[in-house]
Amino acid sequence: MRSIPKHNRILKGEIVLTASKSESNRVLLIRALCDTSFPIHNLAAAKDTQTMIQLLESKSNTWDVGPAGTTMRFLTAYAALQPGNKIMTGSERMRNRPIKILVDALRALGADIKYTEKDGCPPLDIKGGKLKGGKISIDGSVSSQYLSALLMIAPKLKGGLEMHLTGKVASVPYLTMTLRLMEYFGAKSSWDGAVIKVEEGSYEPKEFTVEADWSGASYWYQMAAFATELDLRIYGLKATLFSLQGDSAIVEMYDRLGVKSTFFPGGVHLTKNNKSLSPEFNDDFTHCPDVAQTLAVTMAGLGIGGKLTGLESLRIKETDRIAAVQNELAKFGIEVGAVGDHTMVVHPGKLKESPVAVETYEDHRMAMAFAPLAMLVNGIQIEEPEVVEKSYPAFWTDLEKVGF
Repeated sequence: MRSIPKHNRILKGEIVLTASKSESNRVLLIRALCDTSFPIHNLAAAKDTQTMIQLLESKSNTWDVGPAGTTMRFLTAYAALQPGNKIMTGSERMRNRPIKILVDALRALGADIKYTEKDGCPPLDIKGGKLKGGKISIDGSVSSQYLSALLMIAPKLKGGLEMHLTGKVASVPYLTMTLRLMEYFGAKSSWDGAVIKVEEGSYEPKEFTVEADWSGASYWYQMAAFATELDLRIYGLKATLFSLQGDSAIVEMYDRLGVKSTFFPGGVHLTKNNKSLSPEFNDDFTHCPDVAQTLAVTMAGLGIGGKLTGLESLRIKETDRIAAVQNELAKFGIEVGAVGDHTMVVHPGKLKESPVAVETYEDHRMAMAFAPLAMLVNGIQIEEPEVVEKSYPAFWTDLEKVGF
């Protein structure tokens, strides 16, 4: 349990933001598939990334990813490509997270993969080295990580890969990130309508520097929206036009919520834009689902309502993120409705003044999305605060730098 008092709503200072684990994990996998190693600068300190580094260097036949979903999916595809036997396993939550779509696609390419416990979920018994290229059809509506895992190994497949996407494709910017990184390292691909083609070939070793994490930046934008005085510089971010990360969409979202972003070489300066706050906020998070919790809690803090749509992947994340947000905002007196698996409806209301203990459900984003409410409500405590290690280990230290 961690108490995080903030006795004013002033947000001033400078933050060197943690690096992107999305970029880090993709470049690490590409390096593992490259014939020659190359330096990667500013790798994420996130536990997910550190786990990936350790497993790629491990000689063990069992790879335990813990709670790291990206690592599980990327290394499942990698293990299927490499000769030898691997057992892919993880935390209890990971052993209940679906991976059938990826496994079915790998099997269609010749992989020998068996479920050792629950059908459709890890642990997996993978006898690698049997993959071939060709055409596959895959549902793109559940997780872009399945698609990215397949795309990154595609240049190493005989004849390459032709991937036909079905359903409403989720998190398109993450797919675009994958393809642009592959292109940077020499892979050739095309994306036409619902078909992505990757040519057989080799990755070229090149130095790479990882950008700071826009998902992590979302919590600072949230604090900025709550601030009455704002003068904050965040280092390591690129302007939306130049960033590979879909979560940079928060720049436009928070502009509507009173936060002005002024980019400079090496980062962004946050100040108030003095726009009138609309009583309602609505947006589609299909392409940036990781910031949906942040925006839901921001709306609650600002006392405004609205609909957050495109949340299909939130039920199968580290926890059921829709249910978790509903449960925890209810403690603050804010009602949140759900429409199926795709929409949250935040009802406008006033936050309760009484102290609240926020449960994190082993989900790093629950801890970080609710922590900024300490600017508005006294006595907030965060249970299992160490969960932030998954993506942003320095989060609590960084909060202290601005007066939490």
